[in-house]
Amino acid sequence: MVIQRIQTLMLLIAVAMMAVFCFTPYATLAADGVPTAVYVKDAPAFLTLNIVIAVLLFIIIFMYKDLRRQMRMTVLALLLICASIVTCGFILAVGLEDATPVLLGGVSLLVLALLFGLLAYRGMRHDKRLLASADRLR
Repeated sequence: MVIQRIQTLMLLIAVAMMAVFCFTPYATLAADGVPTAVYVKDAPAFLTLNIVIAVLLFIIIFMYKDLRRQMRMTVLALLLICASIVTCGFILAVGLEDATPVLLGGVSLLVLALLFGLLAYRGMRHDKRLLASADRLR
Protein backbone atom coordinates (compact mmCIF):
# COMPACT_ATOMS: atom_id res chain seq x y z
CA MET A 1 0.00 0.00 0.00
CA VAL A 2 1.36 3.37 -1.00
CA ILE A 3 0.16 6.61 0.53
CA GLN A 4 -0.55 8.81 -2.45
CA ARG A 5 -1.43 11.95 -0.57
CA ILE A 6 1.31 13.42 1.59
CA GLN A 7 -1.24 15.23 3.74
CA THR A 8 -2.51 11.88 4.99
CA LEU A 9 0.93 11.17 6.39
CA MET A 10 1.16 14.67 7.86
CA LEU A 11 -2.22 14.31 9.56
CA LEU A 12 -1.21 10.90 10.94
CA ILE A 13 1.97 12.40 12.39
CA ALA A 14 -0.09 15.22 13.95
CA VAL A 15 -2.41 12.61 15.51
CA ALA A 16 0.60 10.80 16.94
CA MET A 17 2.00 14.05 18.35
CA MET A 18 -1.29 14.89 20.07
CA ALA A 19 -1.62 11.36 21.45
CA VAL A 20 1.92 11.37 22.82
CA PHE A 21 1.36 14.83 24.31
CA CYS A 22 -1.46 13.39 26.44
CA PHE A 23 1.05 11.05 28.14
CA THR A 24 4.18 13.17 28.45
CA PRO A 25 4.88 15.84 31.07
CA TYR A 26 4.70 19.39 29.81
CA ALA A 27 6.13 21.03 32.95
CA THR A 28 8.08 20.26 36.08
CA LEU A 29 7.16 21.65 39.46
CA ALA A 30 9.78 21.81 42.21
CA ALA A 31 7.86 21.17 45.43
CA ASP A 32 10.00 20.83 48.59
CA GLY A 33 13.13 20.42 46.48
CA VAL A 34 11.76 17.37 44.68
CA PRO A 35 10.91 17.92 40.99
CA THR A 36 7.44 16.67 40.11
CA ALA A 37 6.23 16.23 36.54
CA VAL A 38 2.98 17.90 35.51
CA TYR A 39 0.93 15.83 33.06
CA VAL A 40 -2.06 16.66 30.90
CA LYS A 41 -4.16 14.21 32.91
CA ASP A 42 -3.82 16.52 35.93
CA ALA A 43 -6.28 18.93 34.23
CA PRO A 44 -9.29 16.94 32.94
CA ALA A 45 -10.62 19.73 30.71
CA PHE A 46 -7.20 20.12 29.09
CA LEU A 47 -6.97 16.35 28.59
CA THR A 48 -10.43 16.30 27.00
CA LEU A 49 -9.46 19.11 24.62
CA ASN A 50 -6.35 17.28 23.47
CA ILE A 51 -8.17 13.96 23.02
CA VAL A 52 -10.85 15.72 20.96
CA ILE A 53 -8.12 17.26 18.78
CA ALA A 54 -6.43 13.87 18.24
CA VAL A 55 -9.73 12.18 17.35
CA LEU A 56 -10.70 15.04 15.02
CA LEU A 57 -7.37 14.85 13.22
CA PHE A 58 -7.81 11.10 12.83
CA ILE A 59 -11.32 11.52 11.41
CA ILE A 60 -10.06 14.19 8.98
CA ILE A 61 -7.79 11.59 7.38
CA PHE A 62 -10.85 9.72 6.11
CA MET A 63 -12.57 12.80 4.66
CA TYR A 64 -10.50 12.65 1.47
CA LYS A 65 -13.57 12.27 -0.77
CA ASP A 66 -14.81 15.76 0.10
CA LEU A 67 -11.74 17.99 -0.11
CA ARG A 68 -13.57 21.20 0.80
CA ARG A 69 -14.95 19.72 4.02
CA GLN A 70 -11.57 18.17 4.82
CA MET A 71 -9.94 21.57 4.51
CA ARG A 72 -12.55 23.24 6.73
CA MET A 73 -12.19 20.58 9.40
CA THR A 74 -8.40 20.90 9.24
CA VAL A 75 -8.70 24.63 9.89
CA LEU A 76 -10.93 23.82 12.87
CA ALA A 77 -8.36 21.33 14.17
CA LEU A 78 -5.59 23.93 13.75
CA LEU A 79 -7.63 26.45 15.73
CA LEU A 80 -8.16 23.86 18.46
CA ILE A 81 -4.42 23.13 18.57
CA CYS A 82 -3.81 26.87 18.95
CA ALA A 83 -6.37 26.89 21.77
CA SER A 84 -4.50 24.00 23.38
CA ILE A 85 -1.21 25.90 23.14
CA VAL A 86 -2.82 28.99 24.71
CA THR A 87 -4.38 26.82 27.45
CA CYS A 88 -1.02 25.22 28.17
CA GLY A 89 0.59 28.67 28.42
CA PHE A 90 -2.24 29.91 30.63
CA ILE A 91 -1.89 26.92 32.97
CA LEU A 92 1.85 27.51 33.20
CA ALA A 93 1.56 31.27 33.68
CA VAL A 94 -1.37 31.48 36.08
CA GLY A 95 -2.00 28.05 37.56
CA LEU A 96 1.56 26.90 38.11
CA GLU A 97 3.75 29.98 38.55
CA ASP A 98 6.72 28.01 39.87
CA ALA A 99 6.63 25.39 37.12
CA THR A 100 9.18 25.27 34.33
CA PRO A 101 7.95 24.10 30.94
CA VAL A 102 9.50 21.02 29.37
CA LEU A 103 10.42 22.53 26.03
CA LEU A 104 11.83 19.38 24.44
CA GLY A 105 8.93 17.31 25.69
CA GLY A 106 5.29 18.20 25.84
CA VAL A 107 5.37 21.82 24.72
CA SER A 108 7.26 21.07 21.51
CA LEU A 109 4.80 18.29 20.67
CA LEU A 110 1.98 20.82 20.47
CA VAL A 111 4.00 23.10 18.23
CA LEU A 112 5.01 20.16 16.02
CA ALA A 113 1.39 19.01 15.76
CA LEU A 114 0.46 22.52 14.63
CA LEU A 115 3.28 22.49 12.10
CA PHE A 116 2.28 19.12 10.64
CA GLY A 117 -1.35 20.24 10.52
CA LEU A 118 -0.30 23.31 8.55
CA LEU A 119 1.74 21.14 6.18
CA ALA A 120 -1.28 18.88 5.67
CA TYR A 121 -3.45 21.91 4.90
CA ARG A 122 -0.85 23.08 2.41
CA GLY A 123 -0.99 19.68 0.69
CA MET A 124 -4.79 19.86 0.55
CA ARG A 125 -4.60 23.33 -0.96
CA HIS A 126 -2.18 22.00 -3.56
CA ASP A 127 -4.60 19.18 -4.44
CA LYS A 128 -7.45 21.67 -4.74
CA ARG A 129 -5.45 23.81 -7.14
CA LEU A 130 -4.51 20.72 -9.14
CA LEU A 131 -8.15 19.66 -9.40
CA ALA A 132 -9.17 23.17 -10.44
CA SER A 133 -6.57 23.23 -13.20
CA ALA A 134 -7.73 19.80 -14.42
CA ASP A 135 -11.32 21.06 -14.50
CA ARG A 136 -10.26 24.01 -16.65
CA LEU A 137 -8.74 21.64 -19.19
CA ARG A 138 -12.00 19.72 -19.64
